[in-house]
Amino acid sequence: MIEEVYREEHGRAVAVLVRVFGDVDVAEDAVQDAFAEAVRRWPDDGMPPSPAGWIITTARNKAVDRLRREAARAGKQAQAVMMNMDAEPEVMDDRLRLIFTCCHPALGMQARVALTLRLLGGLSTAEIARAFLVPEATMAQRLVRAKSKIRDAGIPYRVPDEEELPGRLSGVLAVIYLVFNQGYGGRDDLAAEAIRLGRVLRELMPDEPEVLGLLALMLLVESRKAARFREGELVLLGEQDRGLWDRVLVEEGQALVRRCLEIDRPGPYQIQAAINAVHSDAAAAEDTRWDQILELYDQLMVAAPTPVVALNRAVAVAEVQGAKVALELVERLDLGRYYLFHAIRADLLRRLGRDTEAAEAYDMAAERTESEAEKAFLAQARRRLIS
Repeated sequence: MIEEVYREEHGRAVAVLVRVFGDVDVAEDAVQDAFAEAVRRWPDDGMPPSPAGWIITTARNKAVDRLRREAARAGKQAQAVMMNMDAEPEVMDDRLRLIFTCCHPALGMQARVALTLRLLGGLSTAEIARAFLVPEATMAQRLVRAKSKIRDAGIPYRVPDEEELPGRLSGVLAVIYLVFNQGYGGRDDLAAEAIRLGRVLRELMPDEPEVLGLLALMLLVESRKAARFREGELVLLGEQDRGLWDRVLVEEGQALVRRCLEIDRPGPYQIQAAINAVHSDAAAAEDTRWDQILELYDQLMVAAPTPVVALNRAVAVAEVQGAKVALELVERLDLGRYYLFHAIRADLLRRLGRDTEAAEAYDMAAERTESEAEKAFLAQARRRLIS
């Protein structure tokens, strides 16, 4: 019960408290204290009628109490708090303010994403470390340094002015997309939050094609959520029941892709959205236009030439040019810590009849994912090789 409230309300509570107190550390500590109080009281007292309101009020009170105990800051801070408590927000959403604060260019890109996942999404340091494929201690140090830089550099808690927005946008889009990917990996609340933030950004920047492209990409991927599992087991895209896809989300995503084509300023998110739109156009897996998808991946390799893009492109190459050509491409990539590298390599080896090597690759993939559903899927694929 409390865990669900934490996932849904942590980001909102931190964002509100940052606006009130103007200090990220004070806000995060107060929210953590409020949830600790909830753990102590709710099992006996029951959940309050408005859990979010209870958390925010309790956190605010605990922060005020803490600041009052710090004699050097008490008078000035208390006066600022009283002023801010009655002030109307200058923008539509506190979480959007917090995202732009976390994504300030004074911070490194990884710090921006990690800090937003921590403050907005409420992910633990360990969860964020897994997302970045780094040790937990390393991530903890990054988060401390990022929050200190916000405080010491006086980074403002606001949405940038209109002329500043384009230059600040790439970091925000990267944050939202990683939050969505974390949500799609099992945190439905985070996926919904990422889509909501994408819609807010669209309201702010209605003609910015990469904003439209990211929103389209998330909607098209989210449309397949109901078909992604069958009786608790993971189902790959090509084997999904397409009748379960959410056609409302598909149509909205495809409309956004068409709008991007009209604007004609292609970028990485738009191209990824177009790839997913091609998948969504196919009534059945065998109808998929893999030639179109490969062309789009060729464009994506120009716009965003990363090893992960190259890995995904190899999947399309396998469908158009065969598994042998695709495996040669995959073997060149330095992605040994990434479970999908081993999973895709395993599937290509399986197609080529190299079952022993495929089994070893499935094992390596399973060792590198935290998802129990993915582990089960990989184990089942391995068992089929030797059955």
